[in-house]
Amino acid sequence: MTAILSTRGLGRSFAGLRAVNAVDFDLSPGEIRALIGPNGAGKTTFVSMLIGRIAPSEGRIFFDGAEVTALPAHRRVRLGMAYTFQITSVFGRLSLRENVALAARRRLRRGVDAAVEEALARVGLAERAGEVAGDLSYGHQRLLEIAMGLAQAPRLLILDEPTQGLADSEIAAFKALIREISATTAILLIEHNMSVVMELADRVTVLNFGEVLAEGTPAEVQASPAVQAAYLGTEAAG
Repeated sequence: MTAILSTRGLGRSFAGLRAVNAVDFDLSPGEIRALIGPNGAGKTTFVSMLIGRIAPSEGRIFFDGAEVTALPAHRRVRLGMAYTFQITSVFGRLSLRENVALAARRRLRRGVDAAVEEALARVGLAERAGEVAGDLSYGHQRLLEIAMGLAQAPRLLILDEPTQGLADSEIAAFKALIREISATTAILLIEHNMSVVMELADRVTVLNFGEVLAEGTPAEVQASPAVQAAYLGTEAAG
C-alpha cells in the first residue's frame, strides 16, 4: 500500500543543535499512528516540518506520492493535510460555528455550512455552535480544534496532545471519534496519555534525541528494552 505520508532522511538543526536526525517515516492511508517520546525528543520539530511551519535542513517529505518539501503550509492544507496545535489556536471572540467555518473555507468553496454543522456534531458540540469559543473549557476548545480540522475534509489529520484537558468521559468519546475518523482519514497522534496511545494506535513511532528509537505495534513498543530504558520505566512525557 502506498504511504499517504513519507519522509526520507529528514533532519533539522538549530544553531548547531541537532533536533531531528535522518528520520525515515511512512504512514499508510487509514492508519492511526502515535508519535511519542520524552520531552525534547524532537516531536514538535518533526511535525512542524511535516506541516510546513519550518523547513528541514535536509531530507524530503512526500504526501500521497508527491514531494511537498518546499510547499508552504497553506498548500499542504489544500492537498489534504490538517493539523491541530498543542496550544489551542481558536479565535476566542468568535462563535464555535464561525471558527469552524473559517477552517472549512481553507479547503472548501461550497457546502461550508453543512461541513461546519457536521464537524461540530461529530465532536459533540453541535448544541453549542452559537456560543463564543472563548467561553469553552480548555478541553472543549481542543474538541473545537478537532472540528476545525475535520471541516477541511482532510486525508491526513495530525493531532497534537488532543486529550490534554479532557475529562475521562470525554476521552472515551474522543477515542470513539478517532476510530470513526480513521475509516476515511489517516491520523498522526502526538500524545502523552499512554493508555490512549495503547488503545488507539495501529503502530507507534518513538523518537528520542531526534532519531527513531523504535517502531511497531503498541505491544512491541511497550516491550522494547530500548524504549523502557529511554523512559526509565515511566510513561512517555509530552
